[in-house]
Amino acid sequence: MHSPVHETLATVWRMESAKVVATVARMVRDVPIAEELAQEVLVTALERWPADGLPDKPAAWLMAAAKNRALDHLRHLQMQARKHEELGRDLEAQEALIVPDFTDALDEARQDEIGDDLLRLVFTSCHPVLPTDSRVALTLKLLGGLTTHEIARAFLVPEPTIAQRIVRAKQKLRDAKVPFESPRGEDLQQRVASVLEVVYLVFNEGYTATAGDDWMRPALTDEALRLGRMLAGIAPGEPEVHGLGALMELQASRTKARTDAEGKPILLADQDRSRWDPLLIRRGLAALERAETLSTQRGPYTLQAAIAACHARAKRADATDWKRIAALYGELARVAPSPVVELNRAVAVGMAEGPAAGLALVEKLLEDKALRQYHWLPSVQGDLLEKLGRREEARAAFERAAGLAGNAREKTFLLERAKKLSV
Repeated sequence: MHSPVHETLATVWRMESAKVVATVARMVRDVPIAEELAQEVLVTALERWPADGLPDKPAAWLMAAAKNRALDHLRHLQMQARKHEELGRDLEAQEALIVPDFTDALDEARQDEIGDDLLRLVFTSCHPVLPTDSRVALTLKLLGGLTTHEIARAFLVPEPTIAQRIVRAKQKLRDAKVPFESPRGEDLQQRVASVLEVVYLVFNEGYTATAGDDWMRPALTDEALRLGRMLAGIAPGEPEVHGLGALMELQASRTKARTDAEGKPILLADQDRSRWDPLLIRRGLAALERAETLSTQRGPYTLQAAIAACHARAKRADATDWKRIAALYGELARVAPSPVVELNRAVAVGMAEGPAAGLALVEKLLEDKALRQYHWLPSVQGDLLEKLGRREEARAAFERAAGLAGNAREKTFLLERAKKLSV
């Protein structure tokens, strides 16, 4: 059983580890090395704090210890450089190894420096050179402060698999010589998209799990929200950062109303809206306003947040402005076209103009190869067919959807809807 000291350390590490790794990475210019040095500091704290007692300022202790480790590492490299004359001839190696003033490096980092370092760490861990699954694993490790075991458990993947992804990601960054820096110009836009993709992927996996016995994994949504809020703080001028933040806050506001006492899913139309979190709604609407103020051209996350805001502003399900939602999905389809967006637009059109109009759009998507294994397609089809009174066709559609669903809760929910139509 963990002691109070261990529990405190775990909490502090979850909150501060990203800052520690980012600061060390700025000093050593190598993210994998920075993460290893930070882990060494964590091990030292695990050994010393139970014996010596909690430091007065635990976060400052971790940061100071990590900086000392970084300086020891740099001094060691300098000694190696002196011993190997050929390294001394390499100007780039010299510049990378020299720390002009160790005293300055030991000073407490100012908050704006911390922000810059965190931004660099975000862009490094989400670099496009890495496969998406590696970006997710590395981001949760470096910025979420999650252990390999926690990441593996969250995504229902064996722990060795996650460990391999993290190791390979670090090696890939090293082999590709990815610099520890914030990108500029066109590269910034590409990298921002990569960062937001990873954060939203983490959120979605927590909001509706793709597999397993639980429909939601709140720990993942919480981590994504934390990353999103951090991004908004360190990249305040990027509209889509605020757009994603707004989208996640608004969707997360429904968490308590999305399942019943037994953990079974509750559809949006049937949710008790008094259980929606008003604080998250206010945060989401404020972030959406910020995103729309920063740019008149709404990006995909800002548009999705605007759609979520329509639901959040409706006090009752029947007060939802479905015509506006359908129009927003039409705009989203132009900005970021995809079969999934078209499917969501079909739902909105079905609510705004009637189930027959929605079904006509769904039927066009039935032959789309990209949606062949997507269980929400036959699920939406079944819902529209049921509303049209075509019960037998609806039952068959729900059964197809259940057969494609990977999540146990969703599968059961869809089979129950099919069963109700067979009587």
